[in-house]
Amino acid sequence: MKREQWGSRSGFILSAVGSAIGLGNIWRFPYMAYDNGGGAFLIPYFFALLTAGIPILILEFGIGHKMRGSAPLTFARLNKKWEWLGWWQLSISFVISIYYVVIIGWAFNYIWFSLSQSWGTHTIAFFTENFLGLTGSPFDFDGIRMPIVFTVLIVWSINFIVLYSGVKKGIELSNKIFMPILIIILLILMIRSITLPGAAQGLELLFKPDFSRIFDAGVWVAAYGQIFFSLSIAFGIMICYSSYLPEKSDIVNNAFITGFLNCGFSLLSGITVFGIIGFMMHQSGGELPAKLSGVFLAFATLPEAINQLPFMQTFVGILFFVSIVCAGMSSEISISETVVSGIMDKFNLSRKKVVTGYCLTAGLLSLIFTTGSGLLILDIVDHFINNFNIVFAGLIEVILLGWFFNLNSVKDHIHPISDFNVGAWWNFCIKILTPIVLGITAVQNFIGDIQTPYGDYSFASLAGLGWGVWISAIVLSLILSLIKWKIPITIKY
Repeated sequence: MKREQWGSRSGFILSAVGSAIGLGNIWRFPYMAYDNGGGAFLIPYFFALLTAGIPILILEFGIGHKMRGSAPLTFARLNKKWEWLGWWQLSISFVISIYYVVIIGWAFNYIWFSLSQSWGTHTIAFFTENFLGLTGSPFDFDGIRMPIVFTVLIVWSINFIVLYSGVKKGIELSNKIFMPILIIILLILMIRSITLPGAAQGLELLFKPDFSRIFDAGVWVAAYGQIFFSLSIAFGIMICYSSYLPEKSDIVNNAFITGFLNCGFSLLSGITVFGIIGFMMHQSGGELPAKLSGVFLAFATLPEAINQLPFMQTFVGILFFVSIVCAGMSSEISISETVVSGIMDKFNLSRKKVVTGYCLTAGLLSLIFTTGSGLLILDIVDHFINNFNIVFAGLIEVILLGWFFNLNSVKDHIHPISDFNVGAWWNFCIKILTPIVLGITAVQNFIGDIQTPYGDYSFASLAGLGWGVWISAIVLSLILSLIKWKIPITIKY
């Protein structure tokens, strides 16, 4: 089966950037910068981009392009014993895909709510009680919420149509629509944000540098973590996407462009969000809003800010939640394609069959997040996916490729087709710097969760939905790696 290809370089870049730009850029980066030294955080942040983000992007673009396969096929071609790592990354993507769609579904509902500010004045209570019907325990489902089910069905339908249409006519075309819309909307929101009364106070909170934090190791770990999470590294996504590139493609430049565009979007999001936060502080006499990160920032704090706008409430509300839908859909499509590509490669099945089976299976599983306990389940699963699965999968990837694989063979592949070469700094980052930082992060996360169990959840909740999901993903990856390939895994050069 001939492998599909992108129709243009811009299509690939927009798709890669669309995967990297997600909901975390909008509500995670602004808070991370604010909480870790403001403007001073940008120093370790961009250092992390240059020493971890872009080097790993080059690595994943390089091996995906060289081996011409999804993550499992790529790792199997590198070393048959490493195939399980590719399946682990696909398991991570699969789990994320089934709850990510629900957040996009919430945003679709909030576009409708924006028409009349249906969330009222008590936005947190509306979000948790009226909209989500939030229960007190992850195992107290209390039925499903039909308005959420309806919009989740819309998201899955869009996802199905895009994936079913293929790489060029589906994924590439959709990102050529979503990304320009997202950038235009964000620029409009940013201009509106910084012209609000008190916006300067909010931007000062975001950018005023606290250089004493530069010497705090925790800030550097946070910076590397933000770069790592926001660039879709160790999900198998970038390996999959680069496998669709034509033979002569500028790998190094593509990685730099993807990394810098993603970070630029994070900065624009930070300016927009904190301009609005400054306005809220101005309205309240200097009081900082209670929720500055996560889903509550998007679905409670910012709706409260929209209520206080002197005019254009409906316009700003619609634009903001459309931006969440666009950012979420581009990421959801990439996450889903990663899984679809892996199954197609392994079992030599057609795209139409795999996409249909995947969307039906994942769609049914996503219904659990539309119940009254959906947010609680999402919170636990997301915490363990981000803090353990992604971190440990990334750590193992750079150790295996840095120490037990000939990195120079990747350089030999990418240099003839790239405008400029990577030097010794790239080897140092992959072999030494990134494993150290990821190792520290992994150990800190593990010890932290052992000493202080996450949130106020019960042991059964954390064991079943957290540790259980983590272990199950690894076990499943090992089982899948034992199944015989339906296609030759050797590649001819």
